[in-house]
Amino acid sequence: MSKVLVVLVHPDLSQSRVNARLAEAAGKNAEVTVHDLYAAYPDFKIDVAKEQELLLAHDRIIFQFPFFWYSSPALLKQWFDAVLTYGWAYGSNGNKLHGKEFGLAFTTGGAAEAYQAGGSNQYSFSELIKPFQATSNLIGMRFLTPFIVSGVRNLTDEELNAAAGRVFGVSFEATGLYIIFNE
Repeated sequence: MSKVLVVLVHPDLSQSRVNARLAEAAGKNAEVTVHDLYAAYPDFKIDVAKEQELLLAHDRIIFQFPFFWYSSPALLKQWFDAVLTYGWAYGSNGNKLHGKEFGLAFTTGGAAEAYQAGGSNQYSFSELIKPFQATSNLIGMRFLTPFIVSGVRNLTDEELNAAAGRVFGVSFEATGLYIIFNE
């Protein structure tokens, strides 16, 4: 298994049932590093060198967050702006992330049916996440099929355990997590 970095971005993880559970499941795998950006940077002052070093040390980068206002929490946007610099992540000499994998694991309060043509949000997830896919393309990473847990406000514990099992390749109760982020 390749080394996986889960960049966890939730502004109040203590109040999160679903993102906290997914991060907990990921953290049980020795090949996975869970990096909580809000815990690391409550002041939003990002250590660019540290973040770039983390990216270089991993093969698969998964950005996990609640889908806020059709995007990510503010700290992830700032992280992209600060860390993915010209000459390092993109540009004529910016090839440090080429060949690595870029994944999204995000949650929504609304049901999946709301995110489609004719749904209350009018746009599909694939349309709404195009900026992330464009970022992945620009920095030379392979964009993975997103993992999405929708309708989190109404998830039962059983549904949450099943979601954790799907994203990490085994049931949540299993002790040996061996695959993170199935495609």
